[in-house]
Amino acid sequence: MELQHESSARMKSTYIFLLVTGIVLVAFNLRPAITSVGPLVGMIQEDVGLAHWSAGLLMSFPLLVFATMSPIVPKIANRISNEMTLLVGLIALIIGIGIRSIPMTFFLFTGTLLIGVGIAVGNVLLPAVVKDKFPDKFGLMTSVYSTSMGLVASLASGLSVPLAKDLNLGWQGALIVWGIPAIIAILLWTYLLRFNQGKQGGIKKPSSSSKEMWLSPLAWQIAIFMGFQSFLFYVTISWLPEILQSHGLSMGTAGWLLSITQLVGLPASFFIPVIAGRYQSQVWIAMILGLLSIIGYAGLLLGSSYPILIISIIFIGVALGGNFPLALSYIGLRSKNANRAVELSGMTQSTGYILAAIGPLLIGYLYDRTHLWTIPLITLIVISVVLTVFGMMSGRNRYV
Repeated sequence: MELQHESSARMKSTYIFLLVTGIVLVAFNLRPAITSVGPLVGMIQEDVGLAHWSAGLLMSFPLLVFATMSPIVPKIANRISNEMTLLVGLIALIIGIGIRSIPMTFFLFTGTLLIGVGIAVGNVLLPAVVKDKFPDKFGLMTSVYSTSMGLVASLASGLSVPLAKDLNLGWQGALIVWGIPAIIAILLWTYLLRFNQGKQGGIKKPSSSSKEMWLSPLAWQIAIFMGFQSFLFYVTISWLPEILQSHGLSMGTAGWLLSITQLVGLPASFFIPVIAGRYQSQVWIAMILGLLSIIGYAGLLLGSSYPILIISIIFIGVALGGNFPLALSYIGLRSKNANRAVELSGMTQSTGYILAAIGPLLIGYLYDRTHLWTIPLITLIVISVVLTVFGMMSGRNRYV
């Protein structure tokens, strides 16, 4: 009996270790397929022949897919299990990365569609899986996987131009490289599926109607906060390199500064969920991050010197790095159980990403109309103000 108990304990600890590793590997894949595109958008435009608004659509398209898929993912997971759903999402992601690298408009957008499907699965399921498997360590686990996302996302932004130019991979090869983490994740989740086959189900059907979530004012506040923080993130990774180039920086330098923007946000990405979990109200956290965002984008608008640009992207980086995990934390902190968490995750990410999808396309359109970055940057400052208000409203101590 004692040997059986020890064997069972070892199996459980092995499963937990592999599960944490699997969660981190999924997180590795939730941004680089998108963040690697921004620094290369000029090369893609020249090769494929895209206008600025079309390039903006290329960045917005995955977000539209997120919005469409997010309410569907919990239903799929309920039928075929969380693990199988994540595996299917990863497979869709790797196929999409391959197809997108064919230099034709049709394949560019078809691949991006599949990438959006794959990422949407991970976006929705990870907060719910963490709430379910690690309810007492939700803040810490959210910190771990959100920081993992930010780290790989920043590497993808910084390495894209060197991979394309210095290693002569072209934009196609530079984008395909980010399929490697997906392959590794597929292998691990295939093993996890077999390791735990028959034991782990999908998300249990909630006892209350999911329609209640769509009628909750708090859920809508979190959704709008989620949407506008994503709006700012995807606009920044899409257009910050070109904004910096308009200030006289080279393409390579602009790409690395985009990478730095994300790297400086990593400490905030790790500590914000841990700090948020220790307080009943997160209003003050949302206010501080919002002010940093407003000041950062104002610096890009008003500043022209190199030091001001650096300070601005640091402020923006900390704000972006903190607001995303804060939004994820709200999903767990404002939910009483995993069932409510997955409902809230699906609802907020669906409506939120509709707002986010407008971002790159709108900013690209505004630039095409004015041929200046003034109006786009003023727009980002206004969005930052709105973000701050809804972040503070979402941070009050209540449950959906």
